[in-house]
Amino acid sequence: MSITVNKKAFHDYFVEDKYEAGIVLEGWEVKAIRAGRMNIKESYVIIKGGELFLIGMHITPLTTASTHNRHDPTRTRKLLLHAHEISKLIGKVERAGYALVPLDLHFLRGRIKLEIGLAKGKKQHDKRAATMEKDTKREAQRAMKEHQR
Repeated sequence: MSITVNKKAFHDYFVEDKYEAGIVLEGWEVKAIRAGRMNIKESYVIIKGGELFLIGMHITPLTTASTHNRHDPTRTRKLLLHAHEISKLIGKVERAGYALVPLDLHFLRGRIKLEIGLAKGKKQHDKRAATMEKDTKREAQRAMKEHQR
């Protein structure tokens, strides 16, 4: 069950491969995510010391959650993947010029997972072409709907 999708990632990047990662979260973060108080639009994934970290994901703390702790809504969160997946990602990012972008935050058997994509950046003309293609598909659908009536 999807919690949030990063539509901006599909607009800015060609996503070539997808990986599902666990996230190291605190209790108040899990409660806030279940309440739908998070944003992954401006976040990105970095590799540091052979580990993956999610930077910039904003989780707004609930007012009913722990009041005696200070919560950092944009703290760096560690991502959990198998070692062979991490080594493959490190090789692609460092050698081939790929980027790691968060695509989808979802539940899997009661746990919160993050789908990250191995992606290459789009140029401005690629973005325009994708927008035009989307518009023509929308127009064709609209015409088909009108024709059926």
